[in-house]
Amino acid sequence: MSDPRPIGVFDSGVGGLTVLAEIRDRLPYEHTIYFGDTARVPYGVRDLAEVRWFAYEIIRYLVSLNVKLVVIACNTATAAALMTAQRSFDVPIIGVIEPGARAAVLETRNRRVGVLATPATVESGAYAKAISYLDAGIEVYEQAAPEFVPLIERGITSGPELEAAARRYLAPLQERGADVVILGCTHYPLISETINRILGPRVRLISSAGQTALEVGRVLSRRGYLRRPRHAEDLGSSVYVCTADPEEFAALGSRFLDQKIEAVLPASLDPSPRSDAPLLY
Repeated sequence: MSDPRPIGVFDSGVGGLTVLAEIRDRLPYEHTIYFGDTARVPYGVRDLAEVRWFAYEIIRYLVSLNVKLVVIACNTATAAALMTAQRSFDVPIIGVIEPGARAAVLETRNRRVGVLATPATVESGAYAKAISYLDAGIEVYEQAAPEFVPLIERGITSGPELEAAARRYLAPLQERGADVVILGCTHYPLISETINRILGPRVRLISSAGQTALEVGRVLSRRGYLRRPRHAEDLGSSVYVCTADPEEFAALGSRFLDQKIEAVLPASLDPSPRSDAPLLY
């Protein structure tokens, strides 16, 4: 049996494209819809209740397009909304924190794990909780990196400005001797070359993107939701939607995907929470 419905993926901006790329690589026959909330990026400096509302609006939008699964390709939105979203919608919803936490627990040798994330994700303590649930003996050090997402959304993925910020944010994790560092924001794989160089070869970087794509495959297979075309050349297609300038999104997204995005559809969301939004309570 084949399920042709698309997978919905969303993030505050272009960072979630790292997750989309992994999904397309591992599940090439699946159709996808990517939603970038570029009008409200970054999420990581906002209040979690506000981000929870944003997530509700976007998931509701994607569900209206008949998606079969939603990926919250944003660590901040995962921390703010995953559990309540899973209770509020009938489609399976996957976040990016638990897959990254599981990988870090398996990879660490000295049982010291660093987390590089947005201020809101750090404030939520979501990674520390997820890792502690898996192995309470692992020490977790979380470091906020508020400058990274704005730099990446401006197309700055290398150079002295990024280098200075990265050294400042990574120093505390290096001082604590973390041998694994989780890239706790889906934007951060886009600057992993700089981060890797500063941390050195003895520190393993964990990106939740690949782990999340594996989880998507497992859930689709378990539920019988995989798309199984009759012909091997019938690959899945992608639709892109954003809330700000479609041309700007297409230009930046094409650069990060290393593949031209031909068209981006505009979308508008409700400007304020509604009384029927279950994620607000």
